Amino acid sequence: MDTVRGEMVEKELDLLIERRSGKETDPDEQEELWKAGVAAHNARVQEEHRLAWCEYHQGQARRLRENLEALIAEHEAKAMKLSNPEGEA
Repeated sequence: MDTVRGEMVEKELDLLIERRSGKETDPDEQEELWKAGVAAHNARVQEEHRLAWCEYHQGQARRLRENLEALIAEHEAKAMKLSNPEGEA
């Protein structure tokens, strides 16, 4: 019984392959598929760029925050030193 079923499936696959191999693609259909592929590619690239810019700006904000904190600490230390008449902190 399984052998018969296997042969039937094999024949169906052969028919499907023959139909697909004999089918010529319509130039308009090819163009639409090409346009869809280009649109999908452009969408992927745009999303990659968006994520890269997001990561860049997050990194810049982090670096600026760190530098600003260091700059504030430096100015506070200089102010402290200058507020002491002997120039000692």
